[in-house]
Amino acid sequence: MSRLRAPDRNAWVSLAPALPVVLGYLPIGFAFGVLAAAAGISPFNSVLMSLIVFAGSAQLMAVGFITQGVGPWALIAATFIINLRHLLMSASLSPYMQKWRGAQVAAFSFELTDETFGVHSLRFEQGDVAPGSALRINLVCHLSWVVGSLLGVLAGGLIEDVRLFGLDYALPAMFIALLVMQIRGSLYLWVALGAGALSMLIWGVGLTRWNVILAAVIAAAVAAGVETCRKTRS
Repeated sequence: MSRLRAPDRNAWVSLAPALPVVLGYLPIGFAFGVLAAAAGISPFNSVLMSLIVFAGSAQLMAVGFITQGVGPWALIAATFIINLRHLLMSASLSPYMQKWRGAQVAAFSFELTDETFGVHSLRFEQGDVAPGSALRINLVCHLSWVVGSLLGVLAGGLIEDVRLFGLDYALPAMFIALLVMQIRGSLYLWVALGAGALSMLIWGVGLTRWNVILAAVIAAAVAAGVETCRKTRS
């Protein structure tokens, strides 16, 4: 019996890094579920989105876009742009997964988020590169997001006005948090401020459904050009 208990105990210990992420995902997932219900998205589609998309910022953005009547192609394009950062995160972790099987890498990549990236960056640097524990951490985090979304959808049907709870601020709050985490220098700060100003300008000329996407693309292109010029001069 003692031989059987040790692996179970070790498995629970390996899930400890997921606890802070779970504590964050449950309330934010709940906010998404409530807002999705208020936007008229069916409970099935709301939970399905959390299962197959699993991207808090993209899902909250989708709720806002659907409320505004934005078309599906604009939503797809915006989600693609927002989640491009995952390519960089995956690239930075890939050297630690050289001995993983292809299916393990695919499963890990599917459930990689900003928060789990932070968890695994520390774990991998400390030498804990076992695929089993990494996949279990991702799965627990994913399930907590789905559970939070489900609870929010169920509660959303009982809440007539979500503005009383301030949950409609979840979308800008999520983007602000993501923005702050990505500012690592003066260039990043100026690009962020410029993108915000450009978005307001585009909104003012009447492109209210494309202002965020166009501002993000233009600001990112300008930043890439400036960074390239800096590297060539140095």
